[in-house]
Amino acid sequence: MTADRFVSSDHIRSLFSQAMSHMYRTEVPLYGTLVELVGEVNADVLAAQPALAEQMQRSGERDRLDVERHGAIRVGTARELATLGRLFAVMGMQPVGYYDLSVAGVPVHSTAFRPVDGEALKRNPFRVFTSLLRLELIEDEALRVQAAEILFRRDIFTPGVLQLIEQCERDGGLSEDDAWRFVVEALETFRWHNQATVSLQTYKALSGAHRLVADVVSFRGPHINHLTPRTLDIDAAQVAMQARGLAAKAVIEGPPRRECPILLRQTSFKALEEMVHFPSNDDNEAGTHTARFGEIEQRGLALTPKGRALYDTLLAQARESGGAGSTGGDYVQRLQAAFAGFPDDHATLRREGLGYYRYALTDAGRALSAAERDLPADVLIERGLATADPIVYEDFLPVSAAGIFQSNLGGGEQRAYAARANRDAFEQALGAAVSDEFDIYARLQAESLASLTV
Repeated sequence: MTADRFVSSDHIRSLFSQAMSHMYRTEVPLYGTLVELVGEVNADVLAAQPALAEQMQRSGERDRLDVERHGAIRVGTARELATLGRLFAVMGMQPVGYYDLSVAGVPVHSTAFRPVDGEALKRNPFRVFTSLLRLELIEDEALRVQAAEILFRRDIFTPGVLQLIEQCERDGGLSEDDAWRFVVEALETFRWHNQATVSLQTYKALSGAHRLVADVVSFRGPHINHLTPRTLDIDAAQVAMQARGLAAKAVIEGPPRRECPILLRQTSFKALEEMVHFPSNDDNEAGTHTARFGEIEQRGLALTPKGRALYDTLLAQARESGGAGSTGGDYVQRLQAAFAGFPDDHATLRREGLGYYRYALTDAGRALSAAERDLPADVLIERGLATADPIVYEDFLPVSAAGIFQSNLGGGEQRAYAARANRDAFEQALGAAVSDEFDIYARLQAESLASLTV
């Protein structure tokens, strides 16, 4: 087959994210409620803030807003992680960032598979936060060995998707028909199964080590545990969730509400308690499992290393001022007070090098010759010849991710592991290096600056 018969990886990613959304809406009807709620909030925000609507239209964000989703999945072995990496590559998604969640009491480390090219992000920014279970953090040696044996015996991928991954790697792409077959086969890895593969006794032992361990080890597949729409006002979305009777988190994870949103803010409703059947000597035993939940996110400006260092310092200050990293009590007020030290207007954020921006010529700027507009970006902006729009943060925050995980694993899970980041081991399991998110944002900004004088 010639290359011109292949569909783009962006197209396959869009097909897959749409199919995933449909599947998850069927499995978790409350997800459909979240999507409708977010759509209403976003419409209200865009109507009330025409400048924001214009900026999003200019930067290409408006077209992607309604289809934007992120999902999360947890796997148990290096083989599973490496194959997922190959599966996501078919859809133009690369591993970006390394996240150690063990420091927050969650025995996994993670990356985010997502598109990295500016045009690909505009078409569909679908991303999947992917975690690998760290069996070495299970203290009970016998249970650790048992979990490893259970995971070794399972295969979370269909023969069909493995064949199509190999075909894509060999030929350099997939046809439209093969792309649809790929989507159908790949969805099976992410589908919920209410039949456990371990006994109820084993499930309880795994859950005793950590409920996330039980979630990863006890089932035929990893099942996607949430699918997240993007809102433009997470505070309004949080109020709307509560008004509709959804058990929303008490605290929104991430930075406080600001005039210029930064990084990522997340909230969720509590995980569903779902009926599960466990194999036994007589028949299936019934039990329950909680893992899948509904999440909403608000994305803001991608910060530079300087900006991120300031963010981390202020976040730690807010958490520690409540004692032992507390997010209880007056945490919202403490967070707001701490972030008074973070500039909250785009001119200052740009001038102080705290965030990344995408530059573009206005109609007046394009009317000039390249020589006439060979001026510093700030001068072009001041003269109305160029714009600078915030580059959206496409990645995640380990403290926030752990907070979301913990809030959906029950209140008794706040045990702390020693901080044991091991990026080398993660990349070895993946079979590839993870990209540095700062490099990606810096490249996008540099490319836009270069376009001003072309």
